[in-house]
Amino acid sequence: MYTVAVKRDFVAQHYLIGGDWGPENDLHSHHYAVEVQLHGDKLDQHGYLVDIVGIESNLDALVAEYRDKTLNDLPTFKDLNPSIEHFSRIFCQQLAERIKAETLSGMTVQIWENEIAWASYRLEF
Repeated sequence: MYTVAVKRDFVAQHYLIGGDWGPENDLHSHHYAVEVQLHGDKLDQHGYLVDIVGIESNLDALVAEYRDKTLNDLPTFKDLNPSIEHFSRIFCQQLAERIKAETLSGMTVQIWENEIAWASYRLEF
């Protein structure tokens, strides 16, 4: 199985809802890092799983939709606690809509909200 990964970072804000998590219930920023990992067991005629330039352009466009935004205010988080678990699933599903290749069998998106805490979501094609 091949894996190709690309990583970006950005700052966004959120506040947690539905429980008493102290300061996390107040609006605050995170310096997020997102890594997308694309998986597949075959390569294309050029020896690529997926062209990294295409991954980067799609990842950059999606990151731009979240950069400097408050997650709670975005339609994708309507009625959801903006946890990194939800964020990793939403991000993965949105990116999978943008990146298409016959060589791919899955995608994993891992999002760190700081240097020690992350969540990931894996989508099989």
